[in-house]
Amino acid sequence: MDWLLLIATVPGQAGSLRLRFWRQLKGLGAANLRDGVYLLPSRNALRPPLTTLCEELIAAEGNAWLIDVPKQTPAMEQEWQGLFNRSEAYREWRAAVANLMDDLAQAGETEARRQLRQLAKDLESILTIDYFPGEQGDIARRALVDAERRLTKTFSPGEPEAAAGAVSRLDTGHYQGRRWATRARIWVDRVACAWLIRRFVDRDARFVWLKNAKSCPRDALGFDFDGATFTHVGALVTFENLVASFGLDSDRGLVRLGAMVHALDVGDGVTPEGQGFEAILEGARQRHTDDDRLLQEISPVLDSLHAYFAQAK
Repeated sequence: MDWLLLIATVPGQAGSLRLRFWRQLKGLGAANLRDGVYLLPSRNALRPPLTTLCEELIAAEGNAWLIDVPKQTPAMEQEWQGLFNRSEAYREWRAAVANLMDDLAQAGETEARRQLRQLAKDLESILTIDYFPGEQGDIARRALVDAERRLTKTFSPGEPEAAAGAVSRLDTGHYQGRRWATRARIWVDRVACAWLIRRFVDRDARFVWLKNAKSCPRDALGFDFDGATFTHVGALVTFENLVASFGLDSDRGLVRLGAMVHALDVGDGVTPEGQGFEAILEGARQRHTDDDRLLQEISPVLDSLHAYFAQAK
């Protein structure tokens, strides 16, 4: 394989540029051969940021050369590839995951989910610069999946598996004055679903909070548990399923609110608005053990988020 060699000097007075230079090279996973000499495998995605970095250094009266280096002897290739061994990074990452799993109960749900999201981002960063991947990346991915399952089992027992099939369009007129049931101690998807049902589907809805999803009353419409009338379908979380089922997907605010709920539920791409909502919900759950009270308190928050998402660009 070919290589990229960056030879650079940073002007002594350019402190902020020096810091940015080091951070960018670290983020790219460059190997330091000696002072001012950095090595990376030749990859199309690496050339643009390195070229931009060279231009910045030259503009600041520094020096920078980006040189294409051809494939070396087998011994040199092995030595250079060894400079990109990410074993230590993976080891530290696995240790951080193990520490989180050991402290799940003490961390609490919101903090545990926040930490696991950060660990997922950290793993993605390692995988991005693991230019010569082996089995350690696959092991780490499996460890992340296991950690997500354990967190869910700890804080959201009975979390549904996604069902196969398509979402059918339903008439809200057939779903009025009904009893609706979901798992007790409602969290993001369930509280958002209950709010959606009462605001947009069945204004006279009555809710049953189930300690055991298998005890769902036969006349109740279940949501967000395995075997429920409304649950995860394909890539959709239950809130998104309800939005699609009742033809509410023309409401921009609901669609964007659904994206927030989805991100929080699956732990991917959580926005600042999502983090704020999660913190408010966790605080409310600490103050209220009764889910009716909890829904009553969180509903105005969801009203405000819906209005915000409907107008925000």
